[in-house]
Amino acid sequence: MTDNAIKLVLVGDGGVGKTTFVKRHLTGEFETRYIPTLGVNVVTLPFFTNYGKIVYNIWDTAGQEKFGGLRDGYYIQGQCAIIMFDVTSRVSYKNVPNWHGDLVRVCEGIPIALCGNKVDVKDRKVKPGQITFHRKHNLSYYDVSAKSNYNFEKPFVWLISKLLGGGKTVTLVEPPNLAPAEVPLDKELMESYERETAIAVNLPIPENDEDL
Repeated sequence: MTDNAIKLVLVGDGGVGKTTFVKRHLTGEFETRYIPTLGVNVVTLPFFTNYGKIVYNIWDTAGQEKFGGLRDGYYIQGQCAIIMFDVTSRVSYKNVPNWHGDLVRVCEGIPIALCGNKVDVKDRKVKPGQITFHRKHNLSYYDVSAKSNYNFEKPFVWLISKLLGGGKTVTLVEPPNLAPAEVPLDKELMESYERETAIAVNLPIPENDEDL
């Protein structure tokens, strides 16, 4: 395991696609180890940027969501985080505040990216205009599709820029080595989501947005 890697905590309800998302990245340095006392897999992922090689140790909490008392143990010393929900599951978005509350209680002030996974699925339940939690809490938001590699690198690049400080612009000098897409993406649909997301940024936040 890389000693100087950034500790990234990956959280969200069971079944939203956290482990699938991480496993899209295929490199010679991909490794995983299981820490049974904490019920967590630690996966090492490198990214090659204009600021050099950045390595994440991703603490993937998949399968341990029901053991709430264990969470503090794997949040400790977290330097950044991704909260993931499933855009086809309203309840997984409604639970985002719970995951966020746990994270900031232990890791106050860390940069956090919010990701809505499974945007490749046509029957989307959580629309771009309904996703407002990040606007209240200074997070960044990305639609992603683990099975299609859509926007895979964006939350990682944003987190690097926040960790470097000073509003630095981070770019990848080589793309991440990802597994081939498992499902096709509807390009027009993704473009429509991007337009909706851009419009939603300028709309007022409804008070009961977390209830959808």
